[in-house]
Amino acid sequence: MALTVAIFAHQEERRIGLCLASLPLDRPDTLFHVLVNGTTDATVERAKAAAGARPHVIVHDIAQGGKSRTWNHAVHHLLTGAEDAVVFMDGDAEITPGSFDALVADLAAHPDANASAGMPMNGRMAQVYRDGLKAEGGLFGDLYALSGRFVAAIRARGLRLPDDLIGDDGLVAAWAHTDLKDDSHWVHDRVRHCDGAGFLAEQVSIARPSTWAMQYKRLINYSVRFFQNRIVSDIMTREGPSGLPARLASLYADWLPRWRPRPGLTGWFDRKALQRMRDAA
Repeated sequence: MALTVAIFAHQEERRIGLCLASLPLDRPDTLFHVLVNGTTDATVERAKAAAGARPHVIVHDIAQGGKSRTWNHAVHHLLTGAEDAVVFMDGDAEITPGSFDALVADLAAHPDANASAGMPMNGRMAQVYRDGLKAEGGLFGDLYALSGRFVAAIRARGLRLPDDLIGDDGLVAAWAHTDLKDDSHWVHDRVRHCDGAGFLAEQVSIARPSTWAMQYKRLINYSVRFFQNRIVSDIMTREGPSGLPARLASLYADWLPRWRPRPGLTGWFDRKALQRMRDAA
């Protein structure tokens, strides 16, 4: 079995060591790509220290940031298309033991599936998130796997996520459900949800002010994602993946006049997001 793991890390000097310590780095059948992107802190050095002398753990120092851009780089420049499965995960997540084997086994047992999602395992909303993922057919970027066949199809068609897309998981899930077609071809069971695979994410805590800033930036990104998803959903309904632009910002001028902040506290973050999008248009 040929398994490749892509680990996305941006400014993760605090968490990358914990992340890599949770992984089976000594597996001889697995290639690990640690994709440090757009980072100015010590993530690269700490990742290399955790990797040690293992030749199958490769730490990449990528100057330009952005998870979707880095996802494209991994899929089209680091993978070969011969993988049996590819695991995608975030460098701030800790992975529960046995998760990789569970994801691979789930895909092998369901050859018509394109993806299998790992489950959130901590936090008071974990069960709600698990139930929501299964009902909606979603993925969390913290941990999911794609079948090698599906990755090879993405590569063969030269499909790329828009470089400025916030959140790879939503669009990758849509590609998996539709088998790289438009939304009229949606099949729920093409995305599996694997209870034997899980991740632990850092929780926001009143005792750790550093997590407050993290959450503030995250909520603005969630608002950007909300508006971006309206563009993506329109394209996926009409044209499918081949209609996606290289950058969503190239379409902002047509969409911004239609958007208004939502009511309540969410509106504060929507206003910040819309200003960012105006600046990028």
